[in-house]
Amino acid sequence: MEYLVFRLYGPMASWGQAAVGGDRPTAMAPGRAAIIGLLGAALGVKRDDEAGQQRLFDIIVVAVKQLGAGTLLRDYHTVQAPSTDKKFTHYSRKSELAGPKEKLNTVLSSRHYRQDGVWVVAISLSQHSAELTLEYLQAKLQRPVFPLYLGRKSCPPALPLTPMLVSTDHLKNALDTDFPAIVGNEVGNDVRTGVTTDRYWLGMGKQATYYWQGELVDLDGEHHDDTLTYHPWDDPISRSRWQFGQRRQHQLTLMEDR
Repeated sequence: MEYLVFRLYGPMASWGQAAVGGDRPTAMAPGRAAIIGLLGAALGVKRDDEAGQQRLFDIIVVAVKQLGAGTLLRDYHTVQAPSTDKKFTHYSRKSELAGPKEKLNTVLSSRHYRQDGVWVVAISLSQHSAELTLEYLQAKLQRPVFPLYLGRKSCPPALPLTPMLVSTDHLKNALDTDFPAIVGNEVGNDVRTGVTTDRYWLGMGKQATYYWQGELVDLDGEHHDDTLTYHPWDDPISRSRWQFGQRRQHQLTLMEDR
């Protein structure tokens, strides 16, 4: 099986979940909608391009390995959302806020972020496409059309994604791909590389959590009794209407020896 594997790391990330009222929570790891949105930005697919987005939704299969979810940050906001006036078009935020104060509609908002989280993503294609190949996606992640961000525009990646093409028998092997260390490469007299160094400097434990679609045995060819299967609402249906559907996802946490 062929996979495109890349790493996501940033000081802040926000993997949106269902929002009620002014609260904007974040998931522990990026969902399918977030990853497809990131790939769409790299390819230059605009938000109003329903056909282009649908092409990505239909063909891309997403799996994620969470090396560390980081710490949770809660950011308190007051947001002003003035009432819409169909008779007048605002061309600036200043103009929009210049109306009567009673129509500013101030809303209290709480937005959540993950700090110093590290995730490895493995992309595969559910069907053959002459236009959309893993090699093409790799090239676009290296030179994206639009800026990439980790869930929110205020959360850019801190490092290049370093996309790699991996051929392996099991999905777990692809997600276990080694990447260069994020912070330094030496701790005292102990020279460490890759994920071992990252765990030390970023304060991560030795647990790794895997998220994937498909059958339970797709991860490593074996059945694990402690695998959790659930149905998140993060399968994109329509970007213009902000509609999402349910999908089947598996989750498994394992201890690593490095």
